[in-house]
Amino acid sequence: MVEDYSLSFKDPTVLDPPHWYKSFVYCEIFVQFPFFFVATYAFWKGSCSWIRVPALIYSAHVCTTVLPILAHFLHHDFSAKLERPGPTSTSERLSICAIYSPYFIVPFLILMTMIVVPNYGCKKQLKLS
Repeated sequence: MVEDYSLSFKDPTVLDPPHWYKSFVYCEIFVQFPFFFVATYAFWKGSCSWIRVPALIYSAHVCTTVLPILAHFLHHDFSAKLERPGPTSTSERLSICAIYSPYFIVPFLILMTMIVVPNYGCKKQLKLS
């Protein structure tokens, strides 16, 4: 299944990842994946103001790891005969970037929400006079 994906979309990073890509995978396993459970709890429960700072850190981290991946697909020279072919045409490059783009867009929206709403999760009591 992974090999079919790699060949269909010309994504060589999943079958023969460069070292920098492996470091991002380790960050995903040991930082991002555990955070999913914490965030799921906080967002599901609601009114958890303590999630704001961890969500800012998480979303900024994810956005900054996805940008180099997108840049790699857009600008790397995949014309060399590699065991795993990469995207060479503009449409192939844009297709693979489209596959990876939700991994940038969703954390970016979380980041913007946490920045724009400084008191995220705080329940304000209205005083009736």
